[in-house]
Amino acid sequence: MSARMVQTLTIGDVTIPGRVLTAPMTGVSDLPFRRTASACGAAYVATEMVACDSFARGRPDVVRRAAIGDGLPLMVIQLVGRSPEWIAKGAKLAQQAGADIIDLNMGCPAKEVTGALSGSALMREPELAARLIEAAVNATSRPVSLKMRLGWDDTSRNAPQIAALAESLGVKAITVHGRTRQQFYGGHADWRAVAEVKQATRLPVIVNGDITDAISARAALEQSGADAVMIGRGAYGRPWVAAAIDKALYTEGSLEEPSLADRLGIALQHFTETLRFYGDALGLKVFRKHLGWYVEQGLYPADPAVRRAAKARLCQIDNAQGVESALAALWSNSALPILAPAHM
Repeated sequence: MSARMVQTLTIGDVTIPGRVLTAPMTGVSDLPFRRTASACGAAYVATEMVACDSFARGRPDVVRRAAIGDGLPLMVIQLVGRSPEWIAKGAKLAQQAGADIIDLNMGCPAKEVTGALSGSALMREPELAARLIEAAVNATSRPVSLKMRLGWDDTSRNAPQIAALAESLGVKAITVHGRTRQQFYGGHADWRAVAEVKQATRLPVIVNGDITDAISARAALEQSGADAVMIGRGAYGRPWVAAAIDKALYTEGSLEEPSLADRLGIALQHFTETLRFYGDALGLKVFRKHLGWYVEQGLYPADPAVRRAAKARLCQIDNAQGVESALAALWSNSALPILAPAHM
């Protein structure tokens, strides 16, 4: 960008102290992840997707996904559903849980979600999407945002029309992943197509998809004309990345990754938060995917065979102390030959 990026984004009555947002990610952005990312400086980290009907019925695993932030500076709860009644109940519960912003999911491409005619499947039903948006907006005094894709497929890229509709119904911000549902995560995100959404609405527009560093963030902003970017898979094993990209954009500098020692500290703190939240047995299971991502992002030397061996060994450890010790050892050069495959 030619001009220095401003530092805040306003969604309704909420001012976010940054322009790099961390996406809602099922199975990833639970409370321990959000706490860790927030401690690293992330300005906005949304909850996992919360199914409104299960939330309203008090199903324990779903309520856990919407867990109150306990001191986090910002709480964003993402809701999914296809019934106006349940969406309204979910929005009310989200506000009661302390949500600062309520985000509606009309972008998830997963088959279990679209098979239930929710998520990105709603882009094929604009009239129903409008009723859901209206139900959420009318049920809460908190600002409602909308996350979607470009459309269901290349023959129905209707994101600009839905954005304009959402604005007329009271939505306060729009996030667009630059792919259709039928693309899932294949190919490349089309940031230029998001510019059509920006032209269709006066709302803040956030561009999402394939943004992993300062270079891709700058390109996405330039091509889309969006007001902010959202990081999804780029935050796997890198809960610090949103804050790091935000700083690079504002200072017009390069992305500064944490040192290896700092990455170890972040991983260990995330692990501690996970055990505290879930308990040791479940926490160990939940954290294994994060463990693999931290190894991929932090292990030195970055040899694929070494990483595969390290991930395999770490994920077999069945006690917290063993995981902590092995993680610490991985960041010591002397431990790498022990964890490397036999042929190395």
